[in-house]
Amino acid sequence: MSILCGCPLIECVYCLACTRWAWKRCLHTAGHDSETWGIATAEEFEPVPRLCRYILAVYEDDLRQPLWEPPGGYGIKPDWLILKKTYEDTQGQAPPYILYLDHDHADIVLAFRGLNLARESDYAVLMDNKLGKKKFDGGYVHNGLLKAAEWVLDAECEILKDLVEKYPNYTLTFTGHSLGSGVAALLTMVVVQNRDRLGNIDRKRVRGYAIAPARCMSLNLAVRYADVINSVVLQFAMPTVHTMHEGHMHT
Repeated sequence: MSILCGCPLIECVYCLACTRWAWKRCLHTAGHDSETWGIATAEEFEPVPRLCRYILAVYEDDLRQPLWEPPGGYGIKPDWLILKKTYEDTQGQAPPYILYLDHDHADIVLAFRGLNLARESDYAVLMDNKLGKKKFDGGYVHNGLLKAAEWVLDAECEILKDLVEKYPNYTLTFTGHSLGSGVAALLTMVVVQNRDRLGNIDRKRVRGYAIAPARCMSLNLAVRYADVINSVVLQFAMPTVHTMHEGHMHT
């Protein structure tokens, strides 16, 4: 009798364990999914080096007199720079960023710098989180990074709307490195969810490129927004560039 009574209990515990695994798997973790990613095409990878240079340009105080310019330069024409925001401008609510009108590639680019080890505000953004704390579109996101993304959209909404309406054939790209990549990724999602704020911009025009991305969203959201968000991950042991079947890539 005890064996017969125990079987349903074991099955119940097993089902609960499986449910908990599936819940954490879909809503919080990504596991080793990159092991199955395929090779990225040259077309998919083409924007990455250019966007990396734009991100590096955020570190400069004056792009007309750069101090840290890499070989070949940043590829930025100062006259096309729309705005440049510092820590003082963002009041620590988000990392510094630039808005660049790239006529050569028909692209409106908002690029964020990475984590500044000397800035307490960056740590405040990064540490403002708890697993399962912030729900977003059926999944979970990093609370501090989402607040930073929302702050940026509120701050730059009008100018972004003017640009996407003035240049209807241009893409709108959000990109960043490390901490900035998390803000860029979540900003991409927020814009897609609020396209009416940017003149009902077509989803296909919105792109996000997260360089060395922060873990900022649950797996179900990463899959749902994989058509607009590309994560570029450097893996030391693999010199080739790969792309996830939903559009993410790693090297």
